[in-house]
Order: sequence, then C-alpha cells, then structure tokens
Amino acid sequence: MMNILFIGDINGKPGRKVVKNLLPDLIKNKNIDFVIANGENSAGGFGITKEKYDELLSYGIDVITTGNHIWDKKEAIELLNSETKILRPANYPSNNPGFGFGIFESKNKKFKIGVINLIGRIFMPPANCPFLTALKAVEEILNKTKIIIIDIHAEATSEKQALGFYLDGKISAVLGTHTHVQTADERILPLGTGFITDVGMTGPFDSVIGVEKETIIRRFLTLMPEKFEVAKTNLKLNAVLLSIDETTGKTSNIERINIKYE
Repeated sequence: MMNILFIGDINGKPGRKVVKNLLPDLIKNKNIDFVIANGENSAGGFGITKEKYDELLSYGIDVITTGNHIWDKKEAIELLNSETKILRPANYPSNNPGFGFGIFESKNKKFKIGVINLIGRIFMPPANCPFLTALKAVEEILNKTKIIIIDIHAEATSEKQALGFYLDGKISAVLGTHTHVQTADERILPLGTGFITDVGMTGPFDSVIGVEKETIIRRFLTLMPEKFEVAKTNLKLNAVLLSIDETTGKTSNIERINIKYE
C-alpha cells in the first residue's frame, strides 16, 4: 500500500508559506510516498515561475500540475520546455510547450506513479476533449504502472463527476481543482477509483477564493475592473490523502485534509 498526498491550488506567497511549514511533518507523520500539488496560482496568485517551481519542490512536492493560469507568466514557456516535474493540461493542443502527463518515481524509488493534468471545457477557455485525452493517456501509462492520478482543473461539478465515472476502475483517482473551495464528497467510486469534486485551496481563507475580499466585493458592486491581490490571513492547507494498492492501482481510502496554519 502506498500513500499519495494531493495539495489543492497553492495561492501566492501565503500558500507557499503554508506548504513550507506543514508539508514536511505531513510527509513524516502520514508516511507519504508521493506528493502532487496544483501550482498554477503559486506566483502572486496567477501563474508560476522557475523560482516558485524550485521553491515548491524543495518543500517535498514531487510533481506540480497546473491549469488555465499556466500561461500567465511568460517564463512558464521556458519552464515547461526545460523541467520535467511540471505539467500543463494534456488536452491543450500538442504543439504547446511541455507535457500533459508523465510517469514519476515515489520518494523511496519503489513505485511509479502516472500523473495526468486535464482542463475542463465548461465555463473555461477552449480545449480538446478531456475525456478522450484522458483515455489515450491512460492507455499509454498502463504499460508502465497501474497507479494513475488525474488532476481535472475545471469549473463545473458535473464535468468533474462525469469524468470520474467515465474513468472508474481504469485509474486510481480523479481529483478536481480550480474552484478553490474544498467539497465534502470524497469517496471511492464503485470500481475502485478515488474521487473528490474539488480538493480546495492552500492559502488565505479570509478572502474570496484567495483574493482580498474588499476588492472582489467592489467589483461586484461597481462592475469596474480592479487589480487582484492575494489575501494574507487565515491560512489553511487543503488536500486529500490517498491510500492505493500498488498491485491493482485501486484506491482503498481517501481522506480529506483541512489544516489551519495560523
């Protein structure tokens, strides 16, 4: 049995601070073999840079997934072309920089883990079909490992849940990201695939999905554009912990994690 931790969207400097201070003990106390984190908001709340990528890996994260904000920082193109432990959505056109899935080793080098990054199409920028893209990637990864985790970065709960049932029994887990609101529907689907609609956010919760609440309220009231700033208080880590049978690739337990830092 192996343990995989998936950390919800890391939001700006406060989110990185939470990971720095909480992740090492989580790895030790929960006997975690592999850590995945969505890092597309890790640089000032929008995008990711090489500096933030290196910082997150230094805290114990093994692979970083992303989403619709992956292109917000120009240097992400070079980052995706040069680094192997970061993914962009696999259902973006194949001529984009980087890769949408990969096979990685656990911390103890005993296990191989396939990770697939997808983006939804409902209320999101244009992308290819996440269902068919996922199936093609799964078929390729199964040649090397049965342990496969998907980050589906999507807005609509229906799309995430449909993908979960579509892939039930074929992979280890389908985990939703993007909304920054942790859902309470973690479960194991009938054929053994772990699922949660949204893992949530790691960062400041005295906010509107990580942004200073006063700014968002004014925008709703006035409809005027404003610069978004990452909030700074009530820091929490949202994640899920998966226990997976390495011989079958099935999830035996999924635990929702919500830890307050300050």
